Amino acid sequence: MGAVREVLVPDIGDFKDIPVIEVMVKPGDRVKAEDSLVTLESDKATMDVPAPFAGVVRDLKLKLGDKVSEGVLVLTIETEDAAASPPVAKPPAPAAVAPGASAPAPAAMAAPTSAPAAIDEKSFARAHASPAVRRFARELGVDLGQVGGKGPKGRILKEDIQEFVKGALTRPSAAPGAGLGFNLPAMPTVDFAKFGPVENKPLSRIKKISGANLHRNWVSIPHITQNDEIDITEMEAFRKQLGDEVQGVKITPLAFLIKAAVAALKRYPQFNASLAADGENLVLKQYYHIGVAVDTPKGLVVPVIRNADQKGIVPLAKELGETSARARDGKLGPAEMQGGCFSISSLGGIGGTHFTPIINAPEVAILGVARSAMKPVWKDGQFVPRLILPVSLSYDHRVIDGAEGARFVSYLNTVLSDIRRMML
Repeated sequence: MGAVREVLVPDIGDFKDIPVIEVMVKPGDRVKAEDSLVTLESDKATMDVPAPFAGVVRDLKLKLGDKVSEGVLVLTIETEDAAASPPVAKPPAPAAVAPGASAPAPAAMAAPTSAPAAIDEKSFARAHASPAVRRFARELGVDLGQVGGKGPKGRILKEDIQEFVKGALTRPSAAPGAGLGFNLPAMPTVDFAKFGPVENKPLSRIKKISGANLHRNWVSIPHITQNDEIDITEMEAFRKQLGDEVQGVKITPLAFLIKAAVAALKRYPQFNASLAADGENLVLKQYYHIGVAVDTPKGLVVPVIRNADQKGIVPLAKELGETSARARDGKLGPAEMQGGCFSISSLGGIGGTHFTPIINAPEVAILGVARSAMKPVWKDGQFVPRLILPVSLSYDHRVIDGAEGARFVSYLNTVLSDIRRMML
């Protein structure tokens, strides 16, 4: 008979009291190392707890709806090797992330700048809801006093708030200031099948989770988008040369964009900031963590490249490649998607010219990058072919005015046009 060993909830970042939304094993099941045992869902991500070793499930300690934190006992497994080494807790791999914009929103989300006028603070305080649900409600401007709870003992769940928001957006006679604070006309209900064949396809989990965050960011942040075109002819020539010299690392333009963004953030620190909860102060960050939107089969996620100011082009390119691969395989840990200062969303591999990226709150700006193209440019008395990169900078107009936005893009243009300036 093998040893009976415990499986605990591993490091899940700053999350606490996360509900169990799926139990994938039962006593007697044989599992292999890395098989998923249970699925947890925080405000920002769904994540699987994997089996750290192979064996047979003996005592299942959790059930659907239980709330867990790091270190909670999930189950016991009887291993076939009694002398096996102790398990090493591994971060769970998120199945879906709630992006706030182009991609998932960071878990360390700042509170709204002030309570929306629709919220009655007394009824909000009396409502039966967890801190995470209260934060989610404030992000959407929902008064918990108006929401009915379907959880145990009437506890208000995240799903209750989502249903309330949907109802507020579709009610034709919503009172001004109620719910989200908007008196919107009802969305039309259309029977599309009467016009021809249709197919109902459920939204992916990541899109369901991200929808509320995208809506909140779009309606609560006054977006301004500044467009520009940058001559990257010399940069691209150097990138290709570097790619020929460095073996085993794909040098992408994104590594140069990150370095240029860091240079611009240092020159204009109000872009490397977040609006404080009091709405009267800026939190100026002394670190440079850059979020990078990655297109995965399940949707967009935004892993964060930390301390980008301390890394050169080649190390950045190597980390980007490894991080993107983990993102596509659904193996990013929650901590890898937290703490971003500024995000970059690149559609260059797909196409297009300019677009309006949605700010990834609590950040105050995001850079959108489209596909570069050869264009004739008037230079030294004649037209010459130059490689031009279209960029779109969206920024929070409460924090950054138009002149500052233009200066940021102009400086970004200067750095990418002459990459030697990245060294300054």
